[in-house]
Amino acid sequence: KMGDTRYVVEPNVKEGKGGLRDLHALFWIGKYIYDVQRAAELVEVGLFTKAEYRLFHRADNFFQAVRCHLHSITGRAEDRLTFDLQREIADRMRFSDRPGKSKVERFMQFYFLQAKTVGTLSGVFLAHLDEKFAARGRRFGLPTIRRSPRKLNGFVLDRGRLALPSDDFFRADPERLIEIFQLADKHGVEIHPLAMRAAARDAKLVDDVRNSPSANALFLDVLTSPRDPELVLRWMNEAGVFGRFVPDFARVVAQMQFDMYHHYTVDEHTIRAIGLLARIESGTLKEDHPLASAIFEQIVSRRALYVAVLLHDIAKGRGGDHSILGAEVAQRLCPRFGLTPAETETVAWLVRWHLLMSATAFKRDLSDFKTILDFCDVVQSPERLRLLLTLTIVDIRAVGPGVWNGWKRQLLGDLYES
Repeated sequence: KMGDTRYVVEPNVKEGKGGLRDLHALFWIGKYIYDVQRAAELVEVGLFTKAEYRLFHRADNFFQAVRCHLHSITGRAEDRLTFDLQREIADRMRFSDRPGKSKVERFMQFYFLQAKTVGTLSGVFLAHLDEKFAARGRRFGLPTIRRSPRKLNGFVLDRGRLALPSDDFFRADPERLIEIFQLADKHGVEIHPLAMRAAARDAKLVDDVRNSPSANALFLDVLTSPRDPELVLRWMNEAGVFGRFVPDFARVVAQMQFDMYHHYTVDEHTIRAIGLLARIESGTLKEDHPLASAIFEQIVSRRALYVAVLLHDIAKGRGGDHSILGAEVAQRLCPRFGLTPAETETVAWLVRWHLLMSATAFKRDLSDFKTILDFCDVVQSPERLRLLLTLTIVDIRAVGPGVWNGWKRQLLGDLYES
């Protein structure tokens, strides 16, 4: 009812994904199955570890406090955390400004991190219940046949889901923290929630393989996958592995943009943009984007385009021009990812100028020849033009529903043809 993501910038504290309703549903399920009377008893029956219960308790306290402030300010049972209320609640909850990030942005980032925690706990909780019923030969009330798990590069396939053969599997080789997502994408399988739990627990081990060429090659395989990079990158982000592997990305995880334009947090916007790019490449958005779909076949720097979409907003929230700062991040990160010097230059250029085409098309007179000359002076090649158009389209579309329209498509097409 409240949408398919917990990262909308005006969330519903009670009904929204990752909110109080989801959190309390875990307790109600535990109460029904194990007859627990208090949430703390979920640890005693083995559904949560002590650390997970502390996360549960902290999220519950935080959301309850936010909801109380909402009701106090509005004088009614208001559960939607709208822009006008976010600022006042940030003040009430004693958040303060920091360089490059306002108090309300810090408050909302903490909110989204709690919502992310609820999502993680839900996966772990339901996995335990699944295993409980499977162990009895029944899965959610339906008879099942127990089969021996199959092997896949050392991992096991447990009822079609990628799982771990032992609890110390990631610790034995931290590169497996990246490989599990690459295998999930390559073979089109889900990751078992208990494997996701282990990945979240061991995510800090990624520090040891961050500069490994083979680990970076696995990550690039996921990012540039022709299958469903959006889904797998979202799993990687939920587990906390994405931000550990790319620390610059960790800085924009759960980061909102306090304006009426952006609908999602920066990390969610970025992952959605990558998904849109993959769908344009596959031809599934040909009706919506005929020009971008047609020119994609002519694009030479495919890897550079995917990396540019990943990095285009990477420097938001740092103060200063995020396009310029992001280009500097690209110069540093691309060689680590295994990109060539030419690809690195292309990515840095795209990040630096990713707002140029929309600014020119929507704010300049396209009938003025000087407008076209100024634009061409920066772009300089047909390949860059193709890349920039495609990046511009996915960037706008990933902002939120209703932002992309026929007028924008027409103006961008006119500028491209000019």
